[in-house]
Amino acid sequence: MRFLPFIIVVVLFTSCNLFKMQEKEDIESDVVATVNTEKLYKKDLLNLTPENIRKEDSIVLIKSFIQNWAIKRLLLDKSKKNSSLETVNKINNLVKSYKESLLINNYKEQLVKEQLDTLITEEELEEYYLVNKENFKLNEELVKIRYLHVDNTINDKKEILKLFKSDSISDLEKLERQELSFKSHQFNDSTWTQLDNILLKLPFSKEKLLKKTKFIEKQDSIGLYLVSIKDVLPRNSIAPLSYIKETIEQLILHKRKIELIREIEKIIVKDATENNNFKIY
Repeated sequence: MRFLPFIIVVVLFTSCNLFKMQEKEDIESDVVATVNTEKLYKKDLLNLTPENIRKEDSIVLIKSFIQNWAIKRLLLDKSKKNSSLETVNKINNLVKSYKESLLINNYKEQLVKEQLDTLITEEELEEYYLVNKENFKLNEELVKIRYLHVDNTINDKKEILKLFKSDSISDLEKLERQELSFKSHQFNDSTWTQLDNILLKLPFSKEKLLKKTKFIEKQDSIGLYLVSIKDVLPRNSIAPLSYIKETIEQLILHKRKIELIREIEKIIVKDATENNNFKIY
């Protein structure tokens, strides 16, 4: 009986070795490609092919992946062997610097997301606009326009002309209820629109549409065009606040973000100094 503990130990040791050998064999059997000492396993190919893909296409996709993996490994191996220590150190420093920048910027973005005040009042918008309005000159022409494009075969042309020319809200609402029969239209002439976008839809010259006019009518083989120009802003004019409101909001938020980050940096340095974690000798 004194040999029993020894036998148990031997059996356990042998079993462990057999298990490790089996595990190693299982892992090795999952290898699909090797490049020198690098190995590509079946698990690396999981989720590579989309569902419902044909078997032939799946094989092509997997072969392409393996080929690209091998090329990358081989090129990396060659580059390591043919790069000087100075080059390797330079690249390592760049990688380190890039990693640090990513971590720092990610942390800053988290703090900004938590602390940035995104509420902007109309008064702030107007103040920013008035102070910086010379920086908001237009690079394109703007118009406040109402237009309508209908087919030549439309039956109630006279009624449509009457409704279009009217300044009555109820008449415009009547027109809007018929919008499914129009080729294209814009009835809201209270907002500024880029003239170049309008020229893509209407067969008028730029000069024609850069003049305020109550009504213009034109007919061709494609259809009938009705236009009313309420207001015009030529290139290099100061952009109206309503047109660049979103741009100004982004500028204000960007300014707040920069100021917040600077304040956060000051607090971090102050705390580190007070806790003796930052010293200058």
